[in-house]
Amino acid sequence: MPAKPHALLLTFLAVLCGLAIWGAFRLDAPVRTAVVASQGKDWKKSPDHTFHSNVRKFGDWPPVLLAAAAGLLVARWRNNRRWMHILFAAILSAAISGLIAHAGKLTTGRTRPRESPKIEQGFYGPWKDGKSTVGNAALNAFPSGHTATVFGFAAVIVMAAPAWGVAALALAGLVAWSSIAMGAHHPSDVVVAIVLSFVVARLVWHWMRGNGTRLADKILRVPAPPEWTKSES
Repeated sequence: MPAKPHALLLTFLAVLCGLAIWGAFRLDAPVRTAVVASQGKDWKKSPDHTFHSNVRKFGDWPPVLLAAAAGLLVARWRNNRRWMHILFAAILSAAISGLIAHAGKLTTGRTRPRESPKIEQGFYGPWKDGKSTVGNAALNAFPSGHTATVFGFAAVIVMAAPAWGVAALALAGLVAWSSIAMGAHHPSDVVVAIVLSFVVARLVWHWMRGNGTRLADKILRVPAPPEWTKSES
């Protein structure tokens, strides 16, 4: 019996993600070399450094949550149930993606790029030289928590409202690039986080389009209508 189109698509996407991750690991060293060479000796005093630093600050979980909460208030004020559901799902996706990424960061013990040559690059796991790597920022690089959070949020927007999703992806991409430029993460840290966030977002959005709307309405205290209409799909 021939494989179903859905199964073929999933297989293609899995292979594509695998190749992207493999390629990202291959690019870790050359990208870091190119970034350091382009920045120069006094880069930390430059406006470019300040810009990327601020991007990472605003791309962290608390600012993302505040922006989403503001969007929810606007959607509620306009009585736009569809966007209330979208933003609720996006917040949930960002939180789950970020939590998974942070759990990985705390246990994989990967060296941040900027720690070279002081610390040799590698994956040390939860212990290095008899000391725990959990909570040691220098050894908590993989995967990128910032990237997982913002892409977890943006991926739901892409699936629910592609036109707005383009802008969301651009902002998320800027956070990911700033993480690389600041030496906080390798390209592979970022790519794995992106793949993770899209998987989580797909599951969350699928759930939201099913039974999730009832929970969202209950939490947001919105009178629940009948099932979603086709226009809300």
